[in-house]
Amino acid sequence: MKIGIFDSNHNLPLLVEPDTKRESSNFDYLLSWYKDNSELLSNKILKHGAILFRGFDVNTILAFEKFVKSISGNLIDYVDGNSPRTQLASGIYTSTEYPAEYSISLHNELSYSSQWPDQLYFCCITAPKEGGETPIADSRQILKSLNPKIVEKFTLKQVKYIRNLPSSNGMGVSWQDAFKTSDKSLVEEHNRKAGMDFEWKKDGGLRLSQIRPAIATHPRTDEQVWFNQADLFHPSTLPKNIYEAMMFYFDGNEEELPHYACFGDNTPIDVSMLDEIRETIGKQTVVFPWREGDVLVIDNMLVCHGRRPFFGSRKILISMSQF
Repeated sequence: MKIGIFDSNHNLPLLVEPDTKRESSNFDYLLSWYKDNSELLSNKILKHGAILFRGFDVNTILAFEKFVKSISGNLIDYVDGNSPRTQLASGIYTSTEYPAEYSISLHNELSYSSQWPDQLYFCCITAPKEGGETPIADSRQILKSLNPKIVEKFTLKQVKYIRNLPSSNGMGVSWQDAFKTSDKSLVEEHNRKAGMDFEWKKDGGLRLSQIRPAIATHPRTDEQVWFNQADLFHPSTLPKNIYEAMMFYFDGNEEELPHYACFGDNTPIDVSMLDEIRETIGKQTVVFPWREGDVLVIDNMLVCHGRRPFFGSRKILISMSQF
């Protein structure tokens, strides 16, 4: 196997490619090699935060499912998520189904929740003609690079996330889809265990709010990471035309938007502060074009991810696991 670094300036992702014809496009060889070198790869992902496997033709749902289940015995369902996805197999989903012309800001999956996946697995089934990359960035370096005054304020105040989930038909992911049930009692039980405040709305929708730390500590490396979705939940992330349409729809009340973020004490987050955070994340971002058969494995606390706009058909799968 050839092992290198895709972007040496940012030290990620680790790139693993076949070195010989015997290894090339040999999916079974990849599985065998991964198992034989699992300890090495576990250490590498903690160091670099992400590993890109390229050239092994993991290009079907079945192959991807076999890969992730071979290397991780604890796949989890996507529950309490705010992204529209389609489940394709047990533990296998489409990546976020969002209009191709828009980007998705870098984020750590479910970092607004009290429970999140430890590792994410992406697989490129169909690469778009143009764009559609999954940019990544090291959350440790983001934290180290941020303005100390911003870090201090977010550490002190934390982040309050508000979500408004419609019932079945409405704007955004419905609460039935988010929690994979239509039983309100099960949703309530989940929310209580997760420490979320919740309110059933007159129109049948569900309002959720919870306060979460902006910084987290990795359980295995003991490193601190920037771990929140304040910039993604805040209305300032929306394109102007979408923001204006939504504000008209919700009578000018930002807290009625599908997503909203403020500080934990209910004070607003200054947009200039969020812009500085976005700029810092941008400087740490690594972008690589997808190739069909690529598999990207990332540590969800150490590395955040997003999506670039694209043209043409794009099919990226995702799976999630816990240690």
